[in-house]
Amino acid sequence: MIRILQCKCRVDDKRSMQQLAADYLKVPRERIRHVDIHKRSIDARKKQEVFYVYCLDVEASGEREILRKNEKRGVVKRPGEVWRFSIGGTELLSHPPVIIGAGPAGLFAAYELALSGYRPLVLERGKPVEERMRDVEAFWQRGILDPESNVQFGEGGAGTFSDGKLNTMVKDPSGRIRRVLSVFAECGADPAILYDSRPHIGTDCLRGVIRRLREKIREAGGEIRFQCRVTDLDIRDGALRGLIYEEKGEKKRMDASVCILAVGHSARDTFERLAALGVPMTPKAFAVGLRIEHPQEMIQISQYGDFASMLPPAPYKVTAQTAGGRGVYSFCMCPGGTVVNASSENGFLAVNGMSNHARDGLNANSAIVVTVQPEDFASFQTTASSPVLAGMAFQRWLEKRAWQAAEGHVPVQLYGDYLARRPSTGPGEVIPAIRGAFAYGTVRDILPKELGDAIAEGIASFGRQIRGFDREDAVLSGVESRTSSPVRILRDDNRESAVRGLFPCGEGAGYAGGITSAAVDGIRTAQELAARFARPL
Repeated sequence: MIRILQCKCRVDDKRSMQQLAADYLKVPRERIRHVDIHKRSIDARKKQEVFYVYCLDVEASGEREILRKNEKRGVVKRPGEVWRFSIGGTELLSHPPVIIGAGPAGLFAAYELALSGYRPLVLERGKPVEERMRDVEAFWQRGILDPESNVQFGEGGAGTFSDGKLNTMVKDPSGRIRRVLSVFAECGADPAILYDSRPHIGTDCLRGVIRRLREKIREAGGEIRFQCRVTDLDIRDGALRGLIYEEKGEKKRMDASVCILAVGHSARDTFERLAALGVPMTPKAFAVGLRIEHPQEMIQISQYGDFASMLPPAPYKVTAQTAGGRGVYSFCMCPGGTVVNASSENGFLAVNGMSNHARDGLNANSAIVVTVQPEDFASFQTTASSPVLAGMAFQRWLEKRAWQAAEGHVPVQLYGDYLARRPSTGPGEVIPAIRGAFAYGTVRDILPKELGDAIAEGIASFGRQIRGFDREDAVLSGVESRTSSPVRILRDDNRESAVRGLFPCGEGAGYAGGITSAAVDGIRTAQELAARFARPL
């Protein structure tokens, strides 16, 4: 098989993939036996002529001749598959490995270990995705928050309610990213995720995908137990000896010598307990800000011009540097999506964004955020907390202010009012698309002045990049505080904590930033275990 590295065609080109490959290779259509799309992206730099850019894997007759004639035109022999999961550990396991957390990192670690005969046990504090959905809907519709089953906690992790975006900046020539996408596709995701440059599953589809992944783990010999909240670690002589947990209200203990800690970025009680136990951790930078909503049609026209109606809902990515040196950027952009109340603690309010597979909502939304460094939030340490948890204290401070701003409803302010520092009393042409009760008022006062001013300056800059981005009736809501973990749980080159047997993993541990990178980190951690430990008898 051969690979065409870059084959461009206008988005209104009606040729089949076979004809497109034949024309590029300058051979008769009959010589093309099969074509697979390896990658697809959109080149919209020139709005009067927008292109699909394909990387194509082609099976054709006379491939050696084709390669010879096209060697200078980006036509190469297709590389072989590189993914493999090796087993070769010799250290004895007294118990099957335990995985704390059923987000992407925990689920993919469990899947690979189960397939390899390690019989992993997953403990998830939340509920299965079907029950979790009912709890989340109850919260959005009636304001009933279950602190253990919400947008942050439960099967699938926080990513279950964030559009299912799978794009990542992680470079992984080993093939783990492809492995993650393939497993999602096997579990029912749109196969287009295997080649789209910005793959996404969609919140509505992701629920079923997660449920099927759970079934695959169990079929392979793994076990998943829900409503099991780990409250403490039994650490003796610098090594993990057991876990203390609550299962549906009953306190229990289990022996454990190897544990993958994949708790997610919002497991604040876990971070507090780890700090108290002396597990090495450090504060890390993260980003905070607000959500902004615009008409998706406006974004579509800005991104694709006359081709807007021919293409899927358009994303965007914008960045700016303020006069004061702050970086402001868009994060977790959701075409045709909704803003959601993503709170997980009573009396605290956080927002996120999500969209369904079709991305057919009227509004586009994105977080507009500013990176904060440990020195920015060092003063938020409370007398009762460890210095390492100052970022978490800062998040809570922001979320308390957001909750107070609209008495527990999502606070909303129009951008024009945000600039004028006056409360909003109603919408302009942009009607908020928010899951959960919301109220007009002010969001600027939630943020420290320097961050609020940076966001105002950033949005003005983005208006010069995307026409209408700085329109006065753009809808702002807040607070976006859970962009990533505020801590990093330290680990060595073998992915092990200084506490022997404890393997911090994924976004909560500070080593990932999204579904795909968390899943890859879970696979890599599982691989480390398989390379070191023999399968339990």
